[in-house]
Parts: sequence; structure tokens; C-alpha cells
Amino acid sequence: MPLPHRDSAQTASVLAALANEPAQWCHGYDLARQTGLKSGSLYPILIRLAERGLVTARWEEGQPAGRPRRHLYRLTDAGAAVAADRPARAAPARHGLAERTA
Repeated sequence: MPLPHRDSAQTASVLAALANEPAQWCHGYDLARQTGLKSGSLYPILIRLAERGLVTARWEEGQPAGRPRRHLYRLTDAGAAVAADRPARAAPARHGLAERTA
């Protein structure tokens, strides 16, 4: 289900980050680094996107030594279509991140 046209810049930045490599599974930590979002903003966005069928999540396989398993996220086909439809809206969020890290 497509997002309403009122989606936030933060949501657009998450979609854009996931769309960079749509076939790859991403950890929340990687998405936080790419978008500049804190976990209190990022994870609710991922939950809402999953509820709308735009993102799918799974646990990483196996038990890593010294840390708990993490969730992995990637776009569904519907999510990829929505992300492709919003490149202009996602660009300012990525641009702002590039300025902060440069």
C-alpha cells in the first residue's frame, strides 16, 4: 500500500537508504548511520513501513558470539516501487547527511 503524500522526510530517508541496495538485508544500525536517525525515530518508522507491506523484517541467522541476534530489513517489491516514486523527496535528507559527515 503506498504511503500518503504527507510522508515525513525521515520516512523518505529510510526508504531511500533501503532502496540503495534493495536486494540486501540491512541492520537497523546501518540504517541509522545512513539516515542520521536515532533509534527512537528509526524503529517506529520501520514498524509502520512493515505494517504497510513496504518493508520486510527477519532475524539474522545464527547466534553471533558476544551479542544478541539483530533484525534485518529490506524493501518489498511494493516498497521498492514507492521508494522509486519518491526520489526527489528523499534526496534532501541524504544531502543533509552528506553535509554533516563531510
